[in-house]
Amino acid sequence: MNRKFEWQEQRTTTPDGVYRVLRTAILEGTVPPGEQLRETRIAEDLGISRSPLREALTRLEEEGLVVKVPYRGSFVVEVSAREVGEIASIRALVEPYAAELSAETLRGAQRPRLTQTIEELHRATNTNDVPASIDAHLRFHRLFYDFSGNSVLKSLWNGWETKLRLYLAVDHRTYSDLHELAVEHERLATFALEGDIEGFRRELVSQMKSALRAQQ
Repeated sequence: MNRKFEWQEQRTTTPDGVYRVLRTAILEGTVPPGEQLRETRIAEDLGISRSPLREALTRLEEEGLVVKVPYRGSFVVEVSAREVGEIASIRALVEPYAAELSAETLRGAQRPRLTQTIEELHRATNTNDVPASIDAHLRFHRLFYDFSGNSVLKSLWNGWETKLRLYLAVDHRTYSDLHELAVEHERLATFALEGDIEGFRRELVSQMKSALRAQQ
C-alpha cells in the first residue's frame, strides 16, 4: 500500500473522525477491495495514535466493510460480481413485491421519508459525493423492505446490504453523470407510488442490468 491517507475534512483524532476518513477511502475506491489496511502506516499518515484507529477499524468491521484476519491484519472486504449478480436476480423478483406491499404506507405517513431520501440522493450526486450517494441509494431501497410489513423481506435486505454497499462503491464511479442515478430513483418512486408494479420491475431491472449480466 503506497498511497497516503489524508484528512478529508477538519482534522480530528477521534475514532469517529478516523472512521470517516477510512470509510470515504474505501467507498471512493482509494483503497480497493482486498487491500490491507496497515495500522502503522495509517497512524503515521494521519498523525494519530493506534487507539482511535483500532476503534475505527472495529466499527468498519461491524459495518461489514473490513475483515480482520488473525495474525495478518485488517483488509477491505471483497465481493464478487457473481455474488452481486445473484442478489440482483433475487431482487428483480422480490423488490417489486416489497414496493407493492409498502406503497400504501409510503403514500401516506412515510411519504416524507421517501421524499427526503430522494432529496439526499440528489444532493449527494450533485456534489459527486460518492459515499453519501451510496448511503442514500441504499436507504431508498431499504424503505420498500422496511415498510413492507414482511419480516422475511426485511431479513433478505439486511443480509444483502453490506455486499451491495461494496458493489455500489464501484458501480457509482461508472456513471459519467452521477446525477442520473437520482433521476432513475425518482422514476422508481413514481412507479411505486402510482401502484405501477410492472413499471417498477422494468425500471429496477434496467438499473441492475450490469449486475445481472455478471450472474449470467
